[in-house]
Amino acid sequence: MSADTPVASARAWLVITTLDDPEAADALAGALVERGLAACVHVLPPGRSVYMWKGNIEFDTEVTLLIKTSPARLDELQDWLTDQHPYETPEIVALPIERGLPDYLNWITQCTS
Repeated sequence: MSADTPVASARAWLVITTLDDPEAADALAGALVERGLAACVHVLPPGRSVYMWKGNIEFDTEVTLLIKTSPARLDELQDWLTDQHPYETPEIVALPIERGLPDYLNWITQCTS
């Protein structure tokens, strides 16, 4: 994410990734929180993904993870997730959180310090 233009006003970040195995998703979520890379990971129920991969349209069931982290941990989270993720090219998308309940945003920072 550091190669992109930073969003200076981001108070926190919402990082999205997907996995094809619910148990692997739970394990990855737990490891992110345990390592202090995320304050919270919301694991959504399995859903359908349709995407282009190596010239073919793929239809798969995937679990989406919504990962909340601080600006200070964003690059480290991306590096760790890239290394630990089972996909060859994992979806790792980061969206800046510019506003939110101040106590919640402070909690994210505290948990990822």
